Amino acid sequence: MHRRSMLLAGAGLTAASLTRAAVAQGAAAHTLRFIPQADVTAVDPMSTTSYGVRNHGHMCWDTLYGVDTDFVPKPQLAEGHVVEQDGLRWVFTLREGIRFHDNEPIRAADAVASIRRWASRDSLGQSLMERTAELRALDDRRFEIRLNAPFGVMLGALGKPSSYPCFIYPQRFAEMDPARPFTEVVGSGPYRFVAEERLSGARAVYRRFDGYRPAPAPPNLLGGAKLAHFERVEFNVISDSGTAAAAIQSGEIDWWEQVAPDLRPVMRRHRDIVLERVDFGGNMAMLRFNHLHPPFNDPAIRRALLHSVNQADFMTAIMGDDRSLWRDGIGVFPHSSPLANDEGLTAMTSPRSTDAARAALRAAGYANQKVTVLHPTDVVNNNTLTTVLTDTLKRSGLNAESATSDWGTVLQRRANRNPPDQGGWNALVVLFGGIDLANPGQHPLLRANGANAWFGWPTSPALEAMRDAWFSAGPVEMQQGIARSIQAQFWQDLPFIPLGQYFIDSAWRRDISGVQKGMALPINVKRG
Repeated sequence: MHRRSMLLAGAGLTAASLTRAAVAQGAAAHTLRFIPQADVTAVDPMSTTSYGVRNHGHMCWDTLYGVDTDFVPKPQLAEGHVVEQDGLRWVFTLREGIRFHDNEPIRAADAVASIRRWASRDSLGQSLMERTAELRALDDRRFEIRLNAPFGVMLGALGKPSSYPCFIYPQRFAEMDPARPFTEVVGSGPYRFVAEERLSGARAVYRRFDGYRPAPAPPNLLGGAKLAHFERVEFNVISDSGTAAAAIQSGEIDWWEQVAPDLRPVMRRHRDIVLERVDFGGNMAMLRFNHLHPPFNDPAIRRALLHSVNQADFMTAIMGDDRSLWRDGIGVFPHSSPLANDEGLTAMTSPRSTDAARAALRAAGYANQKVTVLHPTDVVNNNTLTTVLTDTLKRSGLNAESATSDWGTVLQRRANRNPPDQGGWNALVVLFGGIDLANPGQHPLLRANGANAWFGWPTSPALEAMRDAWFSAGPVEMQQGIARSIQAQFWQDLPFIPLGQYFIDSAWRRDISGVQKGMALPINVKRG
């Protein structure tokens, strides 16, 4: 508004005002203004699987390996590796000259401690450590992982881009208990976090780290050089879609990560805006149960809802009637995964009936326990999906109520294992990208190892055994057979209920270039 007012003033411009305008324009040229899908609610990426925090992590830290646009892992902080003893000994070498933001060198001891911290939370990391006999630094640049059983997905695990990436922290941070998140950021990546400009619910700011040494390969998502073309990147949290749309149209914002579906036509018509799909894996919505407390500690009560949950209702609520933007008939894996299959899928595609759900609940002995549904009101899709979910639960015969709060409060409360009347919960809507759900090894909600499982904490020895079998499956055809067996068992144990898969477009000003497909990350982009 200030610049437009100056232009309207015309003849009233002074030399001083022209100078101020030039300075402001120059600063904007070196700043990328980005609307993230969610706020940076924590600075420790191991504290949550929130994508807002994940993206913050990729700004500040590097991983040993990173995936390219084909999701093939390539060296990042690592210079390379050798594999010996029939796959039971891996020796990794770090690139020379890499440094943390405090200018301390990144050492093998930092990598070892970071892998241990990551493995305490991540499902692939847990599986790696179950097969690890020894993990140790050999010198400042080399470390080894000795296995007691082959782990063919080693590089994919160390280079996974989402849901607990294996970021490399200074050893003093990596040795902190993940249950007690750190609050200071000393990164290993291309941008520094500017803590003094952090404004919860509104803004996070990053400045280029001049001491960063990019990987030698050309930029390719996370699998090559990560270039910081902007001196400053601002994550501006704008939860109201109308306000976000107005900001990018006026040029006050450069990039809107996730465009609200009903505003896609507006973005497409604007001559100065590019509207494209960046993430072709889409997102999958899921109803996650808390398996620790009644009523959803009973699988029969969980299965009762298979009669009434209608994936199309959830998808149309957020994406409208355009079926190019969403899919129903979704099982354990998203359609973007080669392991997606139709085993037992009639559980979701047969005629829907709330009466049948009520009857199944009565047969299971449901005693009208209150069902507390965590409901974030400041994240558009989560808000809408949770509204539909609570209504579905009520019509199905459950005594359900929404516990409304902001997104940050939901992230804190979902970690609470106490009963709902002591700050815990019973159900929530979970959104994950297809990138996180493509196979049994990394699917967070499919892990069923009790206290070590993702929030909700399901237990299923049968699912765990099939997941272990997948690690040794070999070719994709063998993996697909195991995936069918997993899905057959899934409908019995039901750690979650799939609510459908949907696709979101991203929008950026036409003078922004270098946006890479795969993940909407404000790295490697530039103006002009």
